[in-house]
Amino acid sequence: MKSLLSIENLKVAYPHRPKQAIAWAINDVSLTIKPGDRLGLVGESGCGKSTLGRAVMRLLPPYSQIEGSVSFDGVPVFAMNSAEVRKFRGEKVALVFQDPMTRLDPLMTIGKHCTETLLSHQPQLSAKQAKEKAISTLEAVNIPPSRWNQYPHEFSGGMRQRVAIALALLLNPKLIVADEPTTSLDVTVAAQILKELTKLCQERDMALLLISHDLALVGEYCDRIGVMYQGSLVELNDSRSVLQQPQHEYTRSLLQSALRLHAADKPQGNILLKKSPLLKITNLQQHYTIEPNLIERLLKVPEQTIKAVDNVSLELYSGEILGLVGESGCGKSTLSRTILQLIRPTGGKVQLQDVELTTLSRQNLLQQRRQMQMVFQDPHACLNPTMTVGENIADPLLIYKLETPESSASQQALKMLERVGLVPAKEYYERYPSQLSGGQQQRVAIARAVITHPKLLICDEPVSMLDASIQAQVLDLMLELKQQFALTYLFITHDLFVAKFLCDRIAVMQAGQIVEIGATEDLFNNPQHPYTQTLLSAAPLLAQSSQNLGDNY
Repeated sequence: MKSLLSIENLKVAYPHRPKQAIAWAINDVSLTIKPGDRLGLVGESGCGKSTLGRAVMRLLPPYSQIEGSVSFDGVPVFAMNSAEVRKFRGEKVALVFQDPMTRLDPLMTIGKHCTETLLSHQPQLSAKQAKEKAISTLEAVNIPPSRWNQYPHEFSGGMRQRVAIALALLLNPKLIVADEPTTSLDVTVAAQILKELTKLCQERDMALLLISHDLALVGEYCDRIGVMYQGSLVELNDSRSVLQQPQHEYTRSLLQSALRLHAADKPQGNILLKKSPLLKITNLQQHYTIEPNLIERLLKVPEQTIKAVDNVSLELYSGEILGLVGESGCGKSTLSRTILQLIRPTGGKVQLQDVELTTLSRQNLLQQRRQMQMVFQDPHACLNPTMTVGENIADPLLIYKLETPESSASQQALKMLERVGLVPAKEYYERYPSQLSGGQQQRVAIARAVITHPKLLICDEPVSMLDASIQAQVLDLMLELKQQFALTYLFITHDLFVAKFLCDRIAVMQAGQIVEIGATEDLFNNPQHPYTQTLLSAAPLLAQSSQNLGDNY
């Protein structure tokens, strides 16, 4: 069968300063994709996976250095003029991004997104024909016509990703490049979306290039797996062979890291639950009111109330790691922000060491926040890009006035850099966040959170954007810091196996409520609530794909 996409000896380097040594983001990569193929591309952050996808789409920055060739249906991609590239994108190859919210125009309805895409490539269509085709495509990804006039912010993360897939399918491309399309989604929604995407690709005879850091997910939905490491394609074979008989040392280490997270046993160390909890949440509520628009007011449509957090009660004890899992939009992140009083609750109480936070003044709350710090999902978005790594870490010390004559903020920041494994510390201190990989950025974010010596660390999806090997490193670091600094974690995640690996207890959240809470082993071995059972059944299990691969090492 003739190749659809052919990449030969491709090398890509991003724009760099004169006289600076060339750093190849992609180094001599060759592969082919045939019609209907499903190829998964895995590897650590910074290995070149996304760069390869952008090279195929001609989306690299100006002045990037490129060697080798990429051809599609026998046509050289790098030789296309601007008009040909415009036709090529969307009609031949479509891209599904990781975060659809940053790619959708917040001022345009979903329907407008679809018709504008169609009419820009097929101006011969009438408005009616464009709408009919768009509605049909939206229905294919389970978005009903009733959502046509809604805006992106009115959709959950999973629904927005469905819109992104619909936009990719509109022009019936021959190849879809999906770059981490389910990273920020929970297991049930991720499973639904990938099942739909792979089914639609099969029905329409479209090829799929799935870029991901999740080996279990790629093993379940792709026929072949390519493994990238430091810009090179170090292994390429059918999924079964890669998962059961990996040839390259890096592939074996990646599988070992992933299998460790999927293993049955969690780290040693039982928690003695003390009588007095460190954090006590009682009947916490966070309700939002959606006011009717002018027409709805004329029609006397009542206000709509969204119960993002609905009468949640939790106790978290010193030294414990409590996991919080649930689907996107269930209220996990809202709960964390309400605990920190970043948003004031509609009702209920939040007590930290018997101090009622909901009634504190802003000044008193600032002092209490020193005891509660947060690690976010995307470190690049929460680190100040204009400040060096060292300045980012030292900043909380200046805010809380924790400098001492014996230990300046910069000295303490250097010590924290060493503690989180970023050495030589002086070199990393002077770098900027953009000069670090995703895993290194998350280490910086953790260092910044821990430097004030808090009692409680709230971690909101801190490893969801990292590959298995970097995930394991960061989780190991968090366990070490927990012991050294006597930390307590509220760990929010949609990855059940990360929660199983790390947490002492797990609380399951659905539609703003805690539907089940218990010891980790009990919850995995004997889930009581139907929703917990659904979550566990939806999670792809690497051990099934690799058939006890870990026994071979």
